[in-house]
Amino acid sequence: MGKPAATDRLCLRSLSHSFTLDFVMGCELEADARKLMAVLPKRFARFGLRIHPTKTALMAFRKPEAPQGAATGNGTFDFLGLTHYWTQSRRGFWVIKRRTARKRLCRTKQSLWRWCRTNRHAPLKDQYQRLCQKLRGHFQYFGLRGNMRMLEEVRRYAEKAWQYWLSRRSSKSPICWEKFQKLLQTYALPTPRIVHNI
Repeated sequence: MGKPAATDRLCLRSLSHSFTLDFVMGCELEADARKLMAVLPKRFARFGLRIHPTKTALMAFRKPEAPQGAATGNGTFDFLGLTHYWTQSRRGFWVIKRRTARKRLCRTKQSLWRWCRTNRHAPLKDQYQRLCQKLRGHFQYFGLRGNMRMLEEVRRYAEKAWQYWLSRRSSKSPICWEKFQKLLQTYALPTPRIVHNI
């Protein structure tokens, strides 16, 4: 029988959530979190692995003790392109929600803008198919409960960027917004939807 796991020595409950090489661990007591932070580098070293010093952090992420209607949260953190934060449910319970991180949202918008500019002279059908692929991929990854507003923002931005760069294909026949709306009846972009109910 091997040595007990690091979590076996903790005083209260702990949780861990892993995404391939990235992971988050949560502890109820700060002392337990500090023990984990001391033990993990040694455990990783036994397998020839290292913990990245700048990407590893110990942070307070407690359920707020505030009364109903007060400002939310005791901190937020970004992990894998999502901002994790505390908020109140409709029934008044504190819950952890996730939304697209601001940096990731800006990067997605910039990427869509550059792609529409670069491919504006490609056939319309090809542009439409590729743009749909990009949006579906984004909705698949970020389609979390509570993130619908951010998904809709990306879709609206894709429409805006596509219309802008289609209008610049030719100086003789720019596509105004009304004409673009008719075009969207034939080439409708995918609608955002919630894929992950966590």
